[in-house]
Amino acid sequence: MSKVIAIANQKGGVGKTTSTVNLGAGLSADGKKVLLIDLDPQASLTLSMGYREPDKLPATVTNVIDQIVNDKGIDPEFGIMHITDRLDLLPASIDLSAAEVSLVSAMSRELVLRTYMEQVRANYDYVLIDCMPSLGILTVNALACADSVLIPVQAAYLPVKGLQQLIKTIYTVKRRLNNHLEIEGILFTMVDRRTTYAKEIVQEVNDVYGKAIPVFQIEVPMSVRASETSQMAKNIFEYDPKGKAASAYRELSEEVLSHGCKKRKSTLRICRGIIRCTG
Repeated sequence: MSKVIAIANQKGGVGKTTSTVNLGAGLSADGKKVLLIDLDPQASLTLSMGYREPDKLPATVTNVIDQIVNDKGIDPEFGIMHITDRLDLLPASIDLSAAEVSLVSAMSRELVLRTYMEQVRANYDYVLIDCMPSLGILTVNALACADSVLIPVQAAYLPVKGLQQLIKTIYTVKRRLNNHLEIEGILFTMVDRRTTYAKEIVQEVNDVYGKAIPVFQIEVPMSVRASETSQMAKNIFEYDPKGKAASAYRELSEEVLSHGCKKRKSTLRICRGIIRCTG
C-alpha cells in the first residue's frame, strides 16, 4: 500500500524542499519506489533535481492540473521525469501560479490533485509533495490527497510562531475533506545546538505540541553542505554522505519506513477546538 506525504509549512526557508529531496533519496535507497511532486510555482524542487529551465519542460504539474480540470483523460506517465530506477519527479514551473488562479472557479477545486493521485499512487510506495509556502488552494489540494503531513520547522521564533495556523488548517482539511489525514511529525531543521536559543525553541515546541502531535526526535543540524546541495543538484547522501545532515536524513527515512515510535502511532482528533491525542 502506497503512502502520500505532504511536506508543508506556510513559512518559507524552513527546509521543505531539502527535506523532500533527501527523504525521497533515503526512501529510494532503501528500495522503495518514490514519486516527488513539485507543487510550488518557484519550482525549487525541480531546480534542485537538476532541471535548470523548468519553463522549457514539455509537461509539468500545471499541465496535469489543466487536464483534470477540463475532464481530459491522463496517462499516469504524463509529465513524469525519471531520475533513477526508483525515483521519479513531477516537475513544476512558474505557470503553476496561473493554474492556482484557475482552480478558484473549478468544480471540486480542493480535490483536483486527489483525482490525479488515485491514478498514479499504485505505481509507487511513497509519494512526497513539496508544498508552496502558503496555505492557499494548492496546499489544500495536497492535504486533501495526502495520508499524512510532515512539517519541517526551523528552530527559530517566526517559523515556530506560524505552526498554530498551519495545524489549524490541517485539521480543517481533516474534518471537511480528508478524514484519514494525520500528522507524520514536526521535523526541526537548521538546528544549531551550540546556541541556547535553538535549545529553548525546540523545548518550547515539545512542551506546547509534543503531547498532541508527533515531534521527531531527529534534528537536522545547521549545515552549509546541506544548503549547497540544491545548487549542485545532488542529494545530501551524494554530496556529503558522512556529514551530520546526511545522518539525520538517513535516520528520518528509517523512521518514516519503520513507524517505530509509539508516540507517532497516536490517533489525533479535535475536540471543542483543542488538539488532543488518543490511543
